[in-house]
Amino acid sequence: MLHSMKTYLLTIQSRGTVALPADLRRRLHLDQANAQIKLVEGEDGRIELVPVVAVPADQAWFWTDRWQAMEREADADIAAGRTTVVDGLEGLAALFAADDAAR
Repeated sequence: MLHSMKTYLLTIQSRGTVALPADLRRRLHLDQANAQIKLVEGEDGRIELVPVVAVPADQAWFWTDRWQAMEREADADIAAGRTTVVDGLEGLAALFAADDAAR
């Protein structure tokens, strides 16, 4: 699949400020309060701006490499049908009891 690339010519203001075009800010959700971008400077002199989603400190654990690996494992289990659906707490207790009895 080919992706079209848009090019913008931006002016750097006297204090180093760069204004991003409004359509770009909207499309990348950079028009929201406290939106952030990461600036990556390549060895070849290229500058890349990457939108960053700020994560509240109390939710940072979810984005650790370890947790994301477990999320991918869970997604694979769901996709492969390795799940059990129970009806309420009684159904969950019955599932645990059956599992204990099988051991």
